Amino acid sequence: MQRHIRGKWVCRACETIEQAPIPAHIIDKGLASTGLLAQVLVAKYADHVPLHRQQSIFARSGVELARSTLAQWVGSCGVQLQPLVDALKQELLQTSVLHADETPVQMLNPGQGKTQRAYLWAYSSNVLGELRAVVYDFCHSRAGQHSCNFLQGWSGALVCDDYVGYKQIFTGSKVTELGCMAYARRKFFGLHAANKSLIAGFALEQIGKLYDIERQAQGLNAKQRLALRQQYSRPILEALQQWIQRQRQQIPDSSATAKALDYSLRRWAALTCFADNGHWPIDNNWAENQMRPIALGRKNWLFAGSLRACQRAATIMSLIQSARLNGHDPYAYLRDVMTRLPTTKQRDIASLLPHH
Repeated sequence: MQRHIRGKWVCRACETIEQAPIPAHIIDKGLASTGLLAQVLVAKYADHVPLHRQQSIFARSGVELARSTLAQWVGSCGVQLQPLVDALKQELLQTSVLHADETPVQMLNPGQGKTQRAYLWAYSSNVLGELRAVVYDFCHSRAGQHSCNFLQGWSGALVCDDYVGYKQIFTGSKVTELGCMAYARRKFFGLHAANKSLIAGFALEQIGKLYDIERQAQGLNAKQRLALRQQYSRPILEALQQWIQRQRQQIPDSSATAKALDYSLRRWAALTCFADNGHWPIDNNWAENQMRPIALGRKNWLFAGSLRACQRAATIMSLIQSARLNGHDPYAYLRDVMTRLPTTKQRDIASLLPHH
């Protein structure tokens, strides 16, 4: 409980009463402290505790809070924190390499009386770069236009999977497609796990050598990493491509082995271009890791209430996960930011971002 004492003064000449103004607050005239608001947000989006469970937890401590009140706090904080995520997005789009991924989320469709499948998109900074940030974008579908809208005007290299929705970005634009070697590896891993395929086993061995080289490159700068890749990774890739092409000629089209080989051959240019640039990552595991909190969360809250609620949730999750990536305690970060945000000028908003 916080107690604010606001003094009153009376002018003896004109008998006018003056009172100290109410301290600026993240929610105008709100009673909840920034510490309580931060606790509710972190519990919901970092610890995956739905609001009805939080209501029960508060009740055990003798604090009666309506679930509607908690929901209103979450929505209001999402609106007030949006300028920070807008600034974070601007800084993210100033980098030359991005990771992208998407995952389905059930969203309530009141008109139909049931849920529909919506999608949460994640755009994260380069795992090999200095910036540590992720911005989530919630959309009502998986249409490729959503990624085009988010990345409008951006040029660089985008690491993504083979989803057709991303193809619009690479058509007639200055965006280079980078494939995910880990995704190609999973094709062979599943094949090897199912029937101990010798072809899949050899492919896994060669891809494993590529990752051994990447582990050796950790801590090196881009120039040194490129030299290492050119000397060791490029010969492995060239030999692997020739081997895959020979094997494919001997495999029936309908077999699972053919499908695994075809994926690598179809994506070969995107999968292997990392070897020609020291700034480009070998896979998209970094973006997939940013989806793990979402996968855990949806097992608890099951579905989102509306598109607007989803978008506000994406705002809060962007700040929480970016704070984590920069080594901050999400609760301490949000509490500090929401305390300072009401008195921070618009031109100084970027100073509140996690990496600053």
